[in-house]
This record gives sequence, structure tokens and C-alpha cells, in this order.
Amino acid sequence: MSINLASRAVLLVALLVSASALAQTFNPSELKLLDTIGHEPNTLARYQYLSQEIPKLAPDDRVLAMQFMSFSLDELGLYDQAIFSFPLRDRLPSNLVLPTAADWKAANAADVITSLAANRRIVMINEAHHDTHTRLLTLELLPRLRALGFNYFAAEALTENDPDLAKRGYPTSKSGTEYLRDPVYGDIVREAIRLGYIIVPYDNGLAGQARENGQAETLYRKVFAKDPHARLFVHAGYAHIDKAVGRLGELRPMAMRLEALTGITPLSIDQTDLLETGLDTTDAYHRLAHAFPSGKPEVLLNLRTGQPWSARPAAYDLSVILPPSLTIHAFGEYKYGYRNDSIVGGLPHIDDTNEMQRADWLSLDGKRRPFPISAALCRNSIPCVVDVHYPGEPDDAITADRYAFMGSKEATLLYLRPGRYRLLARGSDGTHLLEHTINVPQP
Repeated sequence: MSINLASRAVLLVALLVSASALAQTFNPSELKLLDTIGHEPNTLARYQYLSQEIPKLAPDDRVLAMQFMSFSLDELGLYDQAIFSFPLRDRLPSNLVLPTAADWKAANAADVITSLAANRRIVMINEAHHDTHTRLLTLELLPRLRALGFNYFAAEALTENDPDLAKRGYPTSKSGTEYLRDPVYGDIVREAIRLGYIIVPYDNGLAGQARENGQAETLYRKVFAKDPHARLFVHAGYAHIDKAVGRLGELRPMAMRLEALTGITPLSIDQTDLLETGLDTTDAYHRLAHAFPSGKPEVLLNLRTGQPWSARPAAYDLSVILPPSLTIHAFGEYKYGYRNDSIVGGLPHIDDTNEMQRADWLSLDGKRRPFPISAALCRNSIPCVVDVHYPGEPDDAITADRYAFMGSKEATLLYLRPGRYRLLARGSDGTHLLEHTINVPQP
């Protein structure tokens, strides 16, 4: 069994299920599951195995499988499906009082964070690993923090297996863990390299307190021990960015340990306590999103003091509220009639099409343009994944965008920056089904 995958599962179960970091003991059924998915050749094969295996599992054994199913869906570009399949919801503090418009106002998250970071040396932001929406703010902050003088970028998904990453300029499958297979995460790494950040892999294959300590000590050794004037931007998962004990049970989080090592208090930004996990409009997330509507990530500022709101002030400095984006139409909406789009290379038209909607935030505020595709690209081999590669990059490079078709009449949109790409459709065994050059025009 893959040591990295198994130890990561320990932490994921602790974080996502029990909201603590108590040791997790896997039963034989779960061990078999981890062993099998660790040896699957690609994400689509892993998804297929999980979708077939989950119905066979006892209810108590399904939680771990559903988590990895959610990660697989996210890595295949099925972003809304990933969230609906495993609706993670943190346990908020029992005494939490939500802000109201009488005392608080909404402000652009990137603007506020940039202002607060001006005199800071460490900025940390977190993500939910199955929710790519939580990666967009990091992408927006990279150039802003670079302009402030931040010169190191650390990403949890990166590993030590790719010493040529910065020189090459783009990540591949060997550059990091399974989370890096998401094109938006790949964009984060590409942008950090392009902007001149020194890239810092810092995670380890450990679990529990050893993992928190190891992460912090690696960051200290690679950054501040070598460069006393360094300024560090960290993209981490979940509660690693916390500066106090709480969300990880009795564990002292990575940020807390790094502060002790450096004497530098991080600016910690949370995106995982208040997440859109479904269509229930009565939860805390939807109540805040309704009270403070915005089309961009936002934070709340106190009308009297101007200070940002945090759901856990001891743990992190700001709570980010992402705009609602989930839709059941991600699972399809049948459209009937003659089609003349979604066709590449003269492939057959589809008269009735199941339109699989994707979130508007994939346009990156207009930087990327919609490009229609359909399951006709799969050459009657379903399921298949459609990857779009930048020119000159190999098949194992992290793609510009991707989407997995699970039905023969599905159609959807890729989101790509204007330019020339290599489109590649592959089956779950990695077989090339179709390869084609496409051009995405300027607006």
C-alpha cells in the first residue's frame, strides 16, 4: 500500500469525519480499499473502482470511500458533483453569533487580505481538498503578494519528487499528490513559478502531531533559516493554518508551531469553516451569503472598528465567504434539437444532449473562455476523460482544463485562455481515444 496515500487518509478521516486528529484504525475492508485505489493507474480508473465498490460496502465503511470518490470527481473536473457527493460541513463553535448588516459590511477578500499582508511576513490560506472553488483566491493573491515582496510560495500538494519543477515551469503528475491533478491547482503552481516565487514543497507522509511539527519545521528550515528576511505565502489544507488548538482536537497546528519556531505571527485566512455544501439555505454559510451578497470572495468588516470578522478569532484572522455556485444542473439537463457546436474534427452531431453545467467561476473573471465539447470525443468509449494540454507539454503535465464524461450523450464547456492547445481523450486504462489541436480565439 502507498504509504503517502494511507497516511493522508488518516488525516482526511480525522479532519472530515470527526473534526479531530485522533488516531484512525482502518479495518480490513478499508485497508483493501486504500491498497486498491493506491494502485489504480489514473484518477478515472480510481473513480470507476470506487463507484463500483461503494454499494458493496457496509455503511460504516463507506465514509472513507466517499471521501476519495469526492476527491476523484474534483480531479476530473466534476466540481459540483464532488461537493454534492461528500457534503463536508465543519462543526462551527456552539457560541458563534453570525454577523448582521447592522454592524458589518462586505468587502472584497483579495483587497482586504492584500492590505493586511503589507506589513506581514507569513500569509497562510487554506482549502478544502475536494472543493476547487477554494483555490481561486490563492490564484488571485499570488501577483498581489508578489508585488508586496513575498518571495516564497509553499503548497501542501507539492512533494520533493520533482527537483526540476521551477526550471521546467509547469507541474506534472510526479510533482505532487493527487490534489495537484486539478487544473486550477496546476494553474496556481504555474503562476507562482511565472511570478518568480521560490517554490517550497513542505508536506510529509506522517500523521497527527508529527505531521504538524514536520510541516512547520520544513518551512522553517527551507525558508527562514536560510533567508532571515524571507516573506512566505502558504497554501495549505483545512486547519493547518490555525494558530490555536481546537479544530484538530488536541493537536497543535502547523501555523502554531511555525510561529513558535520563527517568532513571526502568520496572517491566517480560512475558507473551510463556511462552505457551500449543498442547497440547504438555512445553514450558516447561506445565511451569510444571503445577508451579504457578492459575486466575488468576500470578508466582513466591522462598521465601527473596520476589523475583519473571524468565526474563530484565536485560530485565524479572517473568514472568507465564497459566492454561491452549486447547481443540480451539473448532473445534466437534457436539451433536444439539432446541434452544430461541441464538435471537434467533424465528429457526429448529437440530436438530444445532456448538458452538464459547470460553474461560472471557471472563467476566472473572463481570463478563460468557454469551449464546448461533447462525449463524441470519446469515440463510443465511456467513461473517458478529455484533457487539454498546453503546446509542447507531455501527457503527464497538469492540464489546462479537463472533464470526464460518464454518459454517451453528455456535453459541457471547458474553460481555457485564448491560444492553441492539444486536446486528448483517454479511457480509464489510459488508451488514447482521440487527439486533436484546438484554438481558443481572443474575445
